[in-house]
Amino acid sequence: MKMGLNALLDIELTVPNPSELESFWNRRGLVTTAPGQLGTAERASQLRLREGDYRHVSQMRVACDNESDLLEIANRLEALGLTCTRGDAWLDAVDPIQRHSVRIEVATAAPLAPRSPRQMNGPGELVRVNRRSEAAMKEAMPTPRRVGHVVFGSTDVARTVDFYTAGLGFKVSDVIPDVGATFLRCSSDHHNILVLPSPVPCMNHYAIEMNDFDAIGLRGVEVVEERPDASVYGIGRHVVGSNIFWYLLDPAGGMFEFFADMDQITDDSLWENEVRRDDWDPFTVATYESGTSKMDFFLPTDIEDIARGRERAGL
Repeated sequence: MKMGLNALLDIELTVPNPSELESFWNRRGLVTTAPGQLGTAERASQLRLREGDYRHVSQMRVACDNESDLLEIANRLEALGLTCTRGDAWLDAVDPIQRHSVRIEVATAAPLAPRSPRQMNGPGELVRVNRRSEAAMKEAMPTPRRVGHVVFGSTDVARTVDFYTAGLGFKVSDVIPDVGATFLRCSSDHHNILVLPSPVPCMNHYAIEMNDFDAIGLRGVEVVEERPDASVYGIGRHVVGSNIFWYLLDPAGGMFEFFADMDQITDDSLWENEVRRDDWDPFTVATYESGTSKMDFFLPTDIEDIARGRERAGL
């Protein structure tokens, strides 16, 4: 099946105090580009914030190549017994488990400039000489590059995966069957969505791409300096997806991940036939990491508040 999808454009978070979360991300380097919208000079919309009585993802925006892709998606959703709404170069569907909106737009994400070259020394390589590292001296604090993925806990993983794959056209990158985890992509990223089992539908975390290890470390430490208990897991490097990670908590109580150096898939046939695996050890989360994760890594500690919020919303 031709994917047709090409990018995760942004996500909308609904939280009780969006101004607090906006200020938090302003301090990390995201800019308020419009009311309730955070982004960068390259991509004006990365995170959108709304006020609500419990924390959840309320919308995702995904890009597709052309109008014919929207028609194919509408037909596939109908075959699954799901409805959608179509407009001029867009389509709205509702995740059947999470109940958030997924908008598919005919668009492409603005290209990102490559990282600025950095001089780094290594064995037998004297590259940066007679000067200190810019990371050591904090010459310029790194800024987030983009929102890369979001992870959902689902009470019906198979149905959620079916909605995103058979319905919207996401592709499966890897599966951890013993956990019930499925990694899905709508771009060259190894995953733009990960679906995990959960007793209550919820967002597990959202992920912000940084340039490199130093960028993750500098901004992550900044978060911990403001809130000593904010670190959940990391720094480390995942096995599935290969990305460097540091999981932290934002002021709304949501977990987010600073990440860098994720696997990129540009040849679907090569990946599907030679690289993809469905036999991962469920306990091998990281090839290295700095310590045991907190429980937030597996399930939000405010899951009961989320359950009550969903009940109030009639979900």
